[in-house]
Amino acid sequence: MATNMPLAERVRPKTLAEFIGQEHLVGPGKVLEQMIHNRKGHSIIFWGPPGVGKTTLAQILAHSLDMPFFTLSAIDSGVKDVRAVIELANRSGHALLFIDEIHRFNKAQQDSLLGAVEKGIITLIGATTENPSFEVISALLSRCQVYVLRALTEDHLMALVHQAIEKDKWLSEQGLEITEWEALLQLSGGDARRLLNLVELLAASIPGEKKVLTNAITQDIVQKKMALYDKTGEQHYDIISAFIKSLRGSDPNAAVYWLARMIEGGEDPKFIARRMLVMASEDIGNANPNALLLATSCFQAVELIGYPECRIILSQAATYLASSPKSNAAYMAINNAQALVGRTGDLSVPLPIRNAPTGLMKKMDYGAGYKYAHDYPGNFADQEFMPEQIAGVKLYDPGANAAEARQREYLRNCWKEKYGY
Repeated sequence: MATNMPLAERVRPKTLAEFIGQEHLVGPGKVLEQMIHNRKGHSIIFWGPPGVGKTTLAQILAHSLDMPFFTLSAIDSGVKDVRAVIELANRSGHALLFIDEIHRFNKAQQDSLLGAVEKGIITLIGATTENPSFEVISALLSRCQVYVLRALTEDHLMALVHQAIEKDKWLSEQGLEITEWEALLQLSGGDARRLLNLVELLAASIPGEKKVLTNAITQDIVQKKMALYDKTGEQHYDIISAFIKSLRGSDPNAAVYWLARMIEGGEDPKFIARRMLVMASEDIGNANPNALLLATSCFQAVELIGYPECRIILSQAATYLASSPKSNAAYMAINNAQALVGRTGDLSVPLPIRNAPTGLMKKMDYGAGYKYAHDYPGNFADQEFMPEQIAGVKLYDPGANAAEARQREYLRNCWKEKYGY
């Protein structure tokens, strides 16, 4: 190859006109186009999957707004690095600071940004693959506008490859013809950077002047060269999927194997713990309520301890969740309830269970006829809590396990035939 710089970097767009994808942000009249047109930037958090343009958009904004541009990676930067950038920005009067993987910054590191962002010394652009509501402190989040970047479509990805062939001299000279796209797109996982670097690898690996790329050739070459991509976390979504499905499938052996794969690959332990926290409620729920408690404790312990010791805590939680009885009854209940709300809209709250804090409300019969459960035998009073239009609709159906069987029996004794328990 003519240069050691990866193809994805060589063909990185310099303007919004060259940028492919994210039309809801970069199209004519959209927010980023308007920001550049008005030459007035504001602090931003870009939230989206890997390889969809977060870094590229930050660089385009810095170039288009003609601002001094600094970049830090949260993986290997700390408070000292942030303060050094702020000092440089102070000297020039203003600067744009891009922080990749900002979700990896701890509270102290994020706190160090607040003053400079608030005073306008720094225009911050943070990039994250994690929900910023959980990973960015509220004080910093309130000073930023969050823009969600969407996964790239197949048309976007194919257009990126055609654009690269046109723009890059070395690649255009390879005579590459792609006759089958499926394997290439699947292996890219929707990540534009990974896609372009795969194309470069394939173009360099196929002999001859005329290089025809088929699914079979793509798979054969990539399998032989896979070690080149392991460190980039290219199987991030596949492996976390395998991990969660192993937990759901009650296989602690497979679960701990996929956990080890993620640990060895340097996966963020909080990401693993957060997914287990969701799984404990979605897939175990009331079949074993202790699962949610253990998963919560796991997440808190991981935050406190970090690698390498937290691997033991992750293993304990994973094997416990995999070995727990399973039920998705709570998950299905909220799905059913939201679907019902979508169909029926804002139905009125029945008068007996309305709040009546004022005399006027009491005169209007707010709260009239409410039966206080603890005044009745067994702490249960038979009354209607649903709006009249949907009275008797069953949304929660306990699962077929010992814990939820006890719930079903209790509900059957309370409601008799009303809900069909």
